[in-house]
Amino acid sequence: MKGNFNSIIQSQVPVLVDFHAEWCGPCKMQSPILVELVGELEGKIKVIKIDVDKNQEIANRFQIRGVPTLALFKNGQVVWRQSGLVQKNQLKSILQSYL
Repeated sequence: MKGNFNSIIQSQVPVLVDFHAEWCGPCKMQSPILVELVGELEGKIKVIKIDVDKNQEIANRFQIRGVPTLALFKNGQVVWRQSGLVQKNQLKSILQSYL
């Protein structure tokens, strides 16, 4: 995943990365919110999921200390980041400000 991850986040289209874990309850609640947003913002944003247990090198690189953590990348740079469950309306508003 490491090589693909680096090329994906270099995109000019904003990339929302969902750092999550299988055992995380709030992560399971965040997932359907992201699915809805992808549908509503189709073509304007990419969303990828990174399991922190399976991709520890990437999680350490971005100092992920809690899950879920959402990070928005644009041209390879983190432009926004937040840990914890983010509600749909709040997240949509944040994402639209970067489109």
